[in-house]
Amino acid sequence: MKSGHKLAAALPILALLATTSYVRSETPAEAPLPAIQPPSHIAAGHSTPPAGVLTNPYKGDADTAAAGAEAFASMNCDGCHGGGATGFAAPSLADGRWRYGDSEEEIFQSIYYGRPKGMPAFGGVMGADGTWILVTYLKSLPVPDNKTQSWETP
Repeated sequence: MKSGHKLAAALPILALLATTSYVRSETPAEAPLPAIQPPSHIAAGHSTPPAGVLTNPYKGDADTAAAGAEAFASMNCDGCHGGGATGFAAPSLADGRWRYGDSEEEIFQSIYYGRPKGMPAFGGVMGADGTWILVTYLKSLPVPDNKTQSWETP
């Protein structure tokens, strides 16, 4: 593809990312608390801390998923998770197995806040909208019929 064609193809994606505050612009005081309360978490004193409600505003949107594929490459997610999120130095995100949960809210948490042992927190760079764009892309990936099996016993 000629470089002019690459730029023309990238402009709509860049416009979408720019209009969805792909780079975080809100101040911490204005930003909602992007947190969920998974059933596996135990609240001290049976008092659940306040948290915002996470809902993917782009759920199922094919155009957003396509923009997420571009963001996946431009944010260098594929440097660790491989092209098409099939795994490389970091786990596959397309095999239907998720260490920290497969709900959109749990995937959001993993990207936004990061995870121990290698997954950086991207929320400060991408903001909530940029994170949802990536979540939409990841949830759009088809899960293979021959999913890998865990070596751990259930």
